Amino acid sequence: MGFLQFVNTLGWLQWVLFAAVPLAIISLYFLKLRRQPLEVPSTFLWSRTIEDLHVNSIWQKLRQNILLFLQLLAILLLMLVLLRPGFRGSDLVGERFIFLIDTSASMSATDVGPSRLEDAKKKAERLIEQMKSGDTAMIMTSSNVSRVEQTFTTDGRLLSRKLQTIQPTNRTSNIEEAMRYAAAIANPKRTNFDLMDEQQAESLPTTIYILSDGKFQTIPSLFLGNLSPVYVPVGSESPSNVAIAEFSADRNVEQPDQTQAFARIENYSLDPVTVEMTVHLNDRLIDARKIDVPSADDGGPGVGRIAFNLTNLEQGVLRAEIDIDDDLAIDNVAFAAVNPPRAARILLVTEGNEPLLLAMTTSEAGKISNLSEVVPSHLKSEEYRQAALSGEYDLIIFDRCQPPVMPQCNTMFLGDTPLGDEWKRGEQLIQPFIVDYDEIHPLMQQVELGNVEVYRGFPVTPPDGGTALIDSDGGTLLAIAPRRGYEDAVMGMSFLDIEDGKTIVNTDWIIRRSFPVYILNVIKYLGGSRGALGLKSIRPGDTALLSTTVPTNEIHVTNPKGDEMKVLREGQSMFVYTKTEQAGAYRVREGGPSSPQQGFAVNLFHSMESDILTRPDLQLEHETIEGNATIGKTRRELWKWVLMLVIGVVMFEWYVYNKRVYL
Repeated sequence: MGFLQFVNTLGWLQWVLFAAVPLAIISLYFLKLRRQPLEVPSTFLWSRTIEDLHVNSIWQKLRQNILLFLQLLAILLLMLVLLRPGFRGSDLVGERFIFLIDTSASMSATDVGPSRLEDAKKKAERLIEQMKSGDTAMIMTSSNVSRVEQTFTTDGRLLSRKLQTIQPTNRTSNIEEAMRYAAAIANPKRTNFDLMDEQQAESLPTTIYILSDGKFQTIPSLFLGNLSPVYVPVGSESPSNVAIAEFSADRNVEQPDQTQAFARIENYSLDPVTVEMTVHLNDRLIDARKIDVPSADDGGPGVGRIAFNLTNLEQGVLRAEIDIDDDLAIDNVAFAAVNPPRAARILLVTEGNEPLLLAMTTSEAGKISNLSEVVPSHLKSEEYRQAALSGEYDLIIFDRCQPPVMPQCNTMFLGDTPLGDEWKRGEQLIQPFIVDYDEIHPLMQQVELGNVEVYRGFPVTPPDGGTALIDSDGGTLLAIAPRRGYEDAVMGMSFLDIEDGKTIVNTDWIIRRSFPVYILNVIKYLGGSRGALGLKSIRPGDTALLSTTVPTNEIHVTNPKGDEMKVLREGQSMFVYTKTEQAGAYRVREGGPSSPQQGFAVNLFHSMESDILTRPDLQLEHETIEGNATIGKTRRELWKWVLMLVIGVVMFEWYVYNKRVYL
């Protein structure tokens, strides 16, 4: 259903002049003499003359005159034509709808005012207004988690109220969960999905309107059945954004009194920019630099890198900020928690790997880690099981072996993969050639792999959310992926191998200068020490798994707003903290007020959210959903019909005038 709308076509001065036309017509009737030749007795001559004088009087009341009425009516209708009356037609087809609102971080962009989320809510409101009597609809929101804001109802006012309560988040975007839920609602007989609205469990055609900027991964294959998706793009055609894509702090091994802060800035705009980055320690300005960042191109965003040397820094919160007015503010600020240095607890499981052991026991590595070594048969012992479940280690390296139970810590697999089907292992490769590697990731910083030779290996495919770090002509040789708050790195080759019962060298990387650099990166990043940075940054909404430096049964976490929450020990190992919605620095106190404190940071650091160019369509695995930006904007014009009515009134007035009709 639609309602009447007007589009003003004149300026205020033009309307003032046009409004004077009816006044002029009326004025003419005040001054107009209307005589009719009649033969009358002489005694009536003077009375008619007096009446003529009355007609010429400005204040004489107008007599009823159909010509005046028709002329004024024509002018008023012409004014209505200039207002372009029309009404919005219905975009809704069907009787059952789901309105899915994207609330991820990119929807806070202000390239359409006041924000993309508010614009999406306005479009959804217009769709709700078009619902017919008896139509039913529900409202869902989606970031990297999905929520049902309002179950199916025919009450449009209730839907509108629930729509207005939707708030933006700093989370990343993933609508797979929401789409599967919607498909389960439309096709309940094909799934065991736990539906929240049991009264709508019958299979009915359902249209889902996805109001989003499309900043999420390709949606895996999904049975739509009775579900018809409609994508409504939100956002302008040329947004502008510059983002802090990485910010970390690390102790300089060669100069222990010095901490280095590294930042990577990405420019998603079409023009190069010069930005000033300021670094604050506990809200006190300690450094500022300007950096030139090239423009984005087809290969991706323009990238600029900058480093800060900070002396005598033991503990605190670092805040980096770039001074730029762009369309997304959340990625203009980044945080890093600097904690007192603590040696990483590392377990190496191997039958023997002298090159790896030498790299892990250098003087630099020894300053930031405590290494233990066991053979693979130790993995079957109860001692390992207890250590794995209790979080005794920060990192376990599995050299050509698999554990029966994945530990509660980060892991590194060499020449093997974790148990289960999340990681995929390809066919064996003979002499794979390294074609590319990620120089930006902390594991690969300052690592040079040019002309490195590998004898045997196999490609690995990480689970969803994984990142390829080393690519060969036969597939990925090194990848890393998250696992419930931890990270697993898997290398599809080993440094040593067994052939005909003999140990052979599988790669010449172990004699290159970059090899101990790589192992030191592994210790810093996966070992969790990273010099001064005790805990890595996580993204908004992710779970923070916190360990303590002293035995305790509870910790107190203070968020960036200053709200404190007590967290109890989870099982035998870690403290699980889930209230990480807000970007910023979080402080962790172990026990009483005088107990040790540490911290961790929450940052967006997500290129897909920072690249705020709206996608024109959505990609299912085997289907493309074209975007329809005109949803909720359909307009049907009425001014042409009103103009025809004006012409009819003018023609009737002409007819009346010619017939000399006088009332």
